[in-house]
Amino acid sequence: MTAVAVPFSGAPRVNLMPRSEIARRERESLVRMWVWIVLGAIVVAVLIIAGAFAFKFLADQRLVAEQARTNVLLTEIASLSEVSQALATESELTDFRTDAMATDLAWTPVIAKISGVLPAETTITGVDFTVGGVPQGEDPTVEQGIVGTVTFDSPTPLDIVALIRSLRGVEGVLYADGQSVTSSQVSEDRFSYLLNVEFDQSVYSNEYAAEEGGD
Repeated sequence: MTAVAVPFSGAPRVNLMPRSEIARRERESLVRMWVWIVLGAIVVAVLIIAGAFAFKFLADQRLVAEQARTNVLLTEIASLSEVSQALATESELTDFRTDAMATDLAWTPVIAKISGVLPAETTITGVDFTVGGVPQGEDPTVEQGIVGTVTFDSPTPLDIVALIRSLRGVEGVLYADGQSVTSSQVSEDRFSYLLNVEFDQSVYSNEYAAEEGGD
């Protein structure tokens, strides 16, 4: 019987290390790996904490800068408080004047309109007017402005009916009353007349009216 030779490619080696030593070395290798993992985690945590502190520091610096800017603005506003108060007071006084003088009359045009229809040598001797209401709408010709009486005298008797008609046609006159007309001879050559007349709000001067578009 022929024996078969087993080929060998080198010198035979036998691992004589005890199994316990191999297990110990494996444990040490595993421990070293976990130590490096823990150290890496610690380094990452330190970097995150450092980044958070850096971000907070920058945020605090921006907050300080904004607070300083706010304080500067508050100081500037405080320095303008007297100006603002003066402007507010001026606005209040202007509004008060506008309300108080809303019925201010333009007397000269009113007298001129009345005297314009009177005959020559007729003299206005007295007026007694009561001011109407504050303007409420945009059309001043529909609201009562002033109402009262006009006294005048003439050296000759007048056609009072014709005079009243003329007065009713005057711009701004809402009504002229002929029923309450009285006449009397105040002297040998003078005659006195009394008329009731009512004007619309176009006779207001509007000198103190609020400007359109103003506050």
